[in-house]
Amino acid sequence: MDSNKKLGLIGRNISYSFSKKFFEDKFQKLMLKGYSYNIFDLTEIDEVNNLFTHPDLLGFNVTIPYKEKIIDYLDDLSDEAKKIGAVNCVLIENGKKTGYNTDAFGFEKTLLLHKKPHHESAIILGNGGAAKAVKYILDKNNIPSVTVSRKTEINYENLDEKTVKDHKIIIQCTPVGTFPNVEDCLDFPFDGITKEHLIIDLIYNPNYTKFIIRASEKGAKTVNGYYMLEQQAEKAWEIWNFQKK
Repeated sequence: MDSNKKLGLIGRNISYSFSKKFFEDKFQKLMLKGYSYNIFDLTEIDEVNNLFTHPDLLGFNVTIPYKEKIIDYLDDLSDEAKKIGAVNCVLIENGKKTGYNTDAFGFEKTLLLHKKPHHESAIILGNGGAAKAVKYILDKNNIPSVTVSRKTEINYENLDEKTVKDHKIIIQCTPVGTFPNVEDCLDFPFDGITKEHLIIDLIYNPNYTKFIIRASEKGAKTVNGYYMLEQQAEKAWEIWNFQKK
């Protein structure tokens, strides 16, 4: 029997997490004994120090609201995580804690699957860790983008229909509309959305947020965050398993 190997997810109010089931199914499929995946619901980021005392901890995923705050607690960052300024996957190897960003990998797979030639520029809604990974991938693929959040030059108050019409990719990176607050929706000029648009909402629970429903009523192509989530999880698994056994 393998020795115990612990993985998990840190975040706040994350009982609904996809990751636990995803990895437990994977352990079962690969017939891995002694692996566990736990939810670590932290009220404050500094509680992560208690986690680091677990001798069997291989690593963990990071979700809202700690993707940026976790960086201060790590020893090293991958190049991507450094450029993005956000981490959603941590590897612990011989006591050394390294942060990675697999959101970027998951988002790129999603984007390239659905992007058409007329999808030339993007609006990013939100400015947190996930939005930073999205911006990094848009830059990498030479897609100009505008970030809209409460404190940016273009914000939810002054974003207009014309700007929306002119940017055929819209990526919703905020948690607004996530279960259980499924009736919530960003204040957004939906009349700017056309059937030429590609709308990606990074939320996966519910499958169809209010934002996606309202965009699809305008004929846009809509995609939720499920595939991205799956892909970033696969990438995290790869990172944890490149360790010297």
